[in-house]
Amino acid sequence: MTAAIQVRRHPRARRMKLAVDPLDGTVTLTLPPRAALAPALAWAQGQQGWIAAQQARVQGTLAIADGTRLSLEGAEVTIRWTGPRRHAPELADGVLGCGGPPERTGARVLRWLQDRALLRLSEDTANYAARAGVHVAGVGIGDPRRRWGSCASSGMIRYSWRLILAPPDVRRAVAAHEVAHRLHMNHGPAFHRAWEALYGTDPAPAMAWLRRNGRHLHRITA
Repeated sequence: MTAAIQVRRHPRARRMKLAVDPLDGTVTLTLPPRAALAPALAWAQGQQGWIAAQQARVQGTLAIADGTRLSLEGAEVTIRWTGPRRHAPELADGVLGCGGPPERTGARVLRWLQDRALLRLSEDTANYAARAGVHVAGVGIGDPRRRWGSCASSGMIRYSWRLILAPPDVRRAVAAHEVAHRLHMNHGPAFHRAWEALYGTDPAPAMAWLRRNGRHLHRITA
């Protein structure tokens, strides 16, 4: 069976790129603005073997509910519904307990994870900003699909809340990356030197971990 291929043109794309969404298996061919469509599609159609292999790895979503196991700051925790009496999620001995209406468990745990992500990433960002001697206008979180963090020229830094599911050294590598952009708004050699200096070691292993495991972090849903 031939996979359907969605085509999108990106103003900053310099070459064509074929990607398979790790959650739903959607195939996207990204092209530079003026790239010829017909040969690009012919090339993409010729990659059906690779596409099938990538789609075979798609695992779908993992809903947060009673009994769900997920990674929190690099350690496995189990979600446990603790009864109808409402209380804020509490973490103890590898169990994240949450009371209240059982159908609200996923949403309430998700909010708890996002709040914890904002707290940790705000701490990380403040630490690296102090080391770099730079000003950060604010820290926010969201749920982008294609990036783990972003730094605006205004000094506002935003992160994916899903970094709270990653080991702390991975989360900190992303924070150091974004703070380094307060020194260099590019990815040139000076930026990479600043990033490594802030992080304190080579960030490549941490970023490799994200490339290997990022699709699993994106599986989590309420």
